[in-house]
Amino acid sequence: MTDDSTLGLTLGGGGAFGAAHVGVLQVLEERGIRPGIATGTSSGALVAAAYAAGFDAAQIDRAARGFRWSSIARLSFAPRWGLLDTHAVTDSLREITGGDPLIEDLPRSFGAVTTDVRTREALTIDSGPLSTALRATIAVPGLLPPVRVAGRLLADGGMVDNVPVAATRALGADRVIVVRLHAKWENVRMMRTVTRTADLVGDPSVVLIQPEMERMAQWTMSDVPRLIAEGRRAATVALDAAAAREQDAAGAASVALI
Repeated sequence: MTDDSTLGLTLGGGGAFGAAHVGVLQVLEERGIRPGIATGTSSGALVAAAYAAGFDAAQIDRAARGFRWSSIARLSFAPRWGLLDTHAVTDSLREITGGDPLIEDLPRSFGAVTTDVRTREALTIDSGPLSTALRATIAVPGLLPPVRVAGRLLADGGMVDNVPVAATRALGADRVIVVRLHAKWENVRMMRTVTRTADLVGDPSVVLIQPEMERMAQWTMSDVPRLIAEGRRAATVALDAAAAREQDAAGAASVALI
């Protein structure tokens, strides 16, 4: 079975909530849905990168259940921009893949969405070392240091675009499966995402999946199994609804031809 080069997957950020993306990937795999393009920001980018690198849902599930924050960050003894150092990302990639792959060499198209600290503009990293892109997209200001890329200081993309659909379309997607976290409740930092949600709901080229994370932990890994299960539930609901809409549209078209 081949990937669909016109179908994109957009995974939003949200700390440990990103484990919900794993459940979504499980359902997509079970249904034979294979996006050829994957983008994300923050924890969504970590999962999207694993998918783009060719890991299957079971492998990503095992990684999520065994994940520790020390895999991506360590205490910095020379703090300047953040309390932690993210070079642990590079070490983890080498352990998992045997090196630090270039994004352009991954089996699927991938983009990590970041924020230019100086201009407050979103910037997608879709080439170069994978570790650089991941270190930049997870760089929460004050906690994790921004990463300098081509003279620009880049940090967590969720500051300006936590659901980077535009980045997925820019990589060639005509249709997009979007996984948006924080579905029923929002904090101030996510208000721009709220504005975009109505547009996503009304866009026939988008399947919007919205896991609910209420009463689940965002900054510890204690609720990972529940988050994965919630991702499965939300994906099943959204994909079933999308399939029903397609059947209704096909039925209406056949009636019109009679």
